[in-house]
Amino acid sequence: MNPRILAATTGRILRQLRHDRRTVALLLVVPTVLLTLVYYMYVDQPTPPGQPSFFDQVALIMLGFFPFIIMFLVTSIAMLRERTTGTLERLLTTPLGKLDLLFGYGIAFGLAGVLQSTVAALVAYRVFGLDTAGSAWLVIMIAGINAVLAVALGLLCSAFARTEFQAVQFMPVVVLPQLLLCGLFVPRGEMAGWLHAISNVLPLSYAVEALQEVGAHPDPTGTMWRDAAIVAGAAVVALVLAAATLRRRSG
Repeated sequence: MNPRILAATTGRILRQLRHDRRTVALLLVVPTVLLTLVYYMYVDQPTPPGQPSFFDQVALIMLGFFPFIIMFLVTSIAMLRERTTGTLERLLTTPLGKLDLLFGYGIAFGLAGVLQSTVAALVAYRVFGLDTAGSAWLVIMIAGINAVLAVALGLLCSAFARTEFQAVQFMPVVVLPQLLLCGLFVPRGEMAGWLHAISNVLPLSYAVEALQEVGAHPDPTGTMWRDAAIVAGAAVVALVLAAATLRRRSG
């Protein structure tokens, strides 16, 4: 990768994103609306003595889910548009390399994910009183890494889609199984053996575990750092695979 080209590519994508008001609204407004719904769903639920409230448990994980779900959707569609409009073909006739393009997307949308997570976390902590043992900045860091993972997976899946509708169809294939098996609904240790084995190879499982570590411990733990590294490594692998499968044309 060429650092100068990578920086220029990242800047181009950020400028495009800034002028797409609907996408910006999706990134910043939707998480706040969903957090509001979660708050009023759980605000009247009794909390067992010495236990975090149901809202604290759910909202903490939701702060990691938002960038994962939204960035996957936005990125897969954005890259597909680059291909179907011929922009990708023109870009790849320049000195721009595939890794420069893919990592530029990862950095740009990762920064957007960090901004999204920061806004959502501020609302959760300041407006709705989210309480975690660990720092809010650790939550934002993990959510940002999760956003980069989602971008990488979105770029990888977009290589196999011909239309925006097909790109959206990858969400139930790639995203929903990870949501179901990450440990939010049923602790991973209580799952059937084969489901537990599958959850062990899904990166979102480690993102959720890292967030739970922040919720339970005032200081960063070794498990949290290990899990964050696994999610970051999975993002890099997905970006490299996306570069290997990147095609100039959609047809």
